[in-house]
Amino acid sequence: MHDIQTREDIELLVNEFYKKVVPDRLIGHFFTRVVHFTWEEHIPVMISFWETVLLGQQSYKGNPMVKHIELDALYPLDPLHFDRWLYLWQETVRQLYAGDKANEAVDRAHSIAKIMKAKIAARHLPG
Repeated sequence: MHDIQTREDIELLVNEFYKKVVPDRLIGHFFTRVVHFTWEEHIPVMISFWETVLLGQQSYKGNPMVKHIELDALYPLDPLHFDRWLYLWQETVRQLYAGDKANEAVDRAHSIAKIMKAKIAARHLPG
């Protein structure tokens, strides 16, 4: 196995990841019932996001925190949802790649999920 090095590597990773996410019994409903998900719209955005995070290409324009707050307003995001997302992400990364960038992909996903979980949980606090 090689490390994540190119946009094509990220394309494979994101595509394989979403092949697991969409039918998943715990988090798949976010993509099949909660939001209007199309492969053609969502996947290129996610590829650009991870290309920006891992390769520094600055191809992503957006705010993932806002998107997840909007999603939480439609259907509450639970810490278990983030945990499942992380499990599937890490599983997919480890199935496809090995090396520093692969490790970074897992580490960055954990950091992103931690921040999102905390900010979304704070929104649910009284007051």
